[in-house]
Amino acid sequence: MTRPQVLVVEDEAPQREVLAYNLQAEGFDVREATGGDAALDLAREEPPDLILLDWMLPGVSGLEVCRRLKSAPGTRSIPVIMLSARSEEIDRVRGLETGADDYMVKPYSVAELIARVRTQLRRVRPSSVGERLTFDDLTVDTGGHRAFRDGVELRLGPTELRLLITFMERPGRVWSRDQLLDRVWGRDVDVDSRTVDVHVGRLRKALRVSSMKDDPIRTVRGAGYSLE
Repeated sequence: MTRPQVLVVEDEAPQREVLAYNLQAEGFDVREATGGDAALDLAREEPPDLILLDWMLPGVSGLEVCRRLKSAPGTRSIPVIMLSARSEEIDRVRGLETGADDYMVKPYSVAELIARVRTQLRRVRPSSVGERLTFDDLTVDTGGHRAFRDGVELRLGPTELRLLITFMERPGRVWSRDQLLDRVWGRDVDVDSRTVDVHVGRLRKALRVSSMKDDPIRTVRGAGYSLE
């Protein structure tokens, strides 16, 4: 499973570098943007798992970036933690009402920031923090790297397990082959999209072997796969 990706949007280089260094040390994949327009482009082209967003940015403000992200279907579910030197209650309220999922006042504790990042990721990508996943008769112990159906352990290879975790984190979501390649194999791995079909087929076979029921993975013609 690829590492959780955090987009850091901060125009002040020292603060951006400190954030990136500490997030990478905690096992996160970090991308950086110095302005609002760049942040919007990056978030739309390759949605991260979470965004750390400074309020005061050149050009488009962090507040406006947050508003646009939360009003667009493709990015509205991305958690946003707003970072700001504005400490008044009215400013916190403005940030949260714009759609931010959390608000931290500068200067902040890096340890607390990391803890809040993990809290938000637990909601949208629970496997990244070792949470146990359940869906219908399926259970995955992400910390122990074991999966079960109707209480019977599944015989899965590492790739099939990563695929199942991806599907179980977002039941009902249709994943394209390219999205699955990015999420399961990683963005920098040169793998043909047909490889996805092969491993989905293996996962389906393992799910059927362990249960009399049909496998719960649905093929969406022209789009990809989903867990139903």
